[in-house]
Amino acid sequence: MWVVVLVMLLALSSGSHSLDKLNMCMDATHHKVKPGPEGQLYLQCAPWRDNACCTANTSAEAHNDNSYLYNFNWNHCGAMRPKCKQHFIQDTCFYECSPHLGPWIQPVDQTWRKERILNVPLCMEDCHDWWEDCKDEMTCKSNWHKGWDWSSGINKCPDGSKCRKWTDVYPTPKSMCEQIWSNSYLYTTHSKTSGRCMQLWFTGSNPNKKVAEYYLNNAQQHHSLTVTSLLFLAVSSLSVLS
Repeated sequence: MWVVVLVMLLALSSGSHSLDKLNMCMDATHHKVKPGPEGQLYLQCAPWRDNACCTANTSAEAHNDNSYLYNFNWNHCGAMRPKCKQHFIQDTCFYECSPHLGPWIQPVDQTWRKERILNVPLCMEDCHDWWEDCKDEMTCKSNWHKGWDWSSGINKCPDGSKCRKWTDVYPTPKSMCEQIWSNSYLYTTHSKTSGRCMQLWFTGSNPNKKVAEYYLNNAQQHHSLTVTSLLFLAVSSLSVLS
């Protein structure tokens, strides 16, 4: 029995997180199988052009209202102002194009995707700027992932809901960033210069690879420490029994 336990623990110790997680695409509707250069990425998606999980067509559609990507209606409680909408476009580009989300990708059983992101640590500036530019909008839901009325083919506010001020639905940047997409994002107090948070907005080379590498290495270290502790306990128990 103890031999089996040791073999299993050794297997765990060798099965550390793959470095592929530093450069991978989600298994989702519009994502490429593997990341690579996309020189023609459109407008706000252009920062990912050197290495992207999105195609040029996807990047263009990310900028359109009710695009074929998800047929999502940003204007469900009246026309959304451009300064607010630009954050949702950037959010879509980040989700569709980023090749460095591996540490936060989780399996899901949904018709439109097999994987999602969960608790991606978002830089404080991005979250605060998003909330600040949208605080004068209206919405009828706190979680935009589910619960809509899709009977017309696009999302409408469900029966019994009403349009409310953004700040009533999301009183803080934290509440908005964490609730709006079912905890896809995790609010942090880290700044963009910290190297500990993912940036929706950036210019030049993509800073998020180093951030993903930091979290992946931390996860590997935690995994190694856990396995080492279990191995020590197993060996100790074997010596007592022998």
